Amino acid sequence: MAPEYELWGYLTEKADAYSFGVVALEIVCGKSNTNYRPQNQCVCLLYYACVLQKKGDILEIMDPKLGSEFDKEAAEKVIKVALLCTNASPVLRPTMSEVVSMHEGQTTVEEVFFDPADYDDDLGNDI
Repeated sequence: MAPEYELWGYLTEKADAYSFGVVALEIVCGKSNTNYRPQNQCVCLLYYACVLQKKGDILEIMDPKLGSEFDKEAAEKVIKVALLCTNASPVLRPTMSEVVSMHEGQTTVEEVFFDPADYDDDLGNDI
C-alpha cells in the first residue's frame, strides 16, 4: 500500500505505480514484501532492496530458485523500475505509462538511490 495512503488516507494517481513496484519486487525475489526478514536491520523486502542497491549488489535479491537461469540485464531493469515505483514520495514516482515505456525500452531507466531510512526512520542509522 502506498505510504501516503497508509499514513494519511491520501490516494494519489501514482499509488498504482507503488503497488506495481512492490509486486514486481515480490515476483523477482520470490518473497513477500511484508513477511520477509532478510537481515536483522531490514524491516521488509523493499528496505532490503534499497540496501542492496546502495551496496551495488542488487541482483543478490533475485529468487535463489532461479539459480543463474535468468537474464541479468532484464532482471536488473525490473528491479530498478520497481525501486523507482516505490519511492516514498509520490511526486518522484513514474506514472504507469512511464513504467511501461521503461520496460519496453523506449525510455531510459534512471538509477536513483534511495535512503532505506525513507522506509523506516528508526533503522536508517544502522546501515
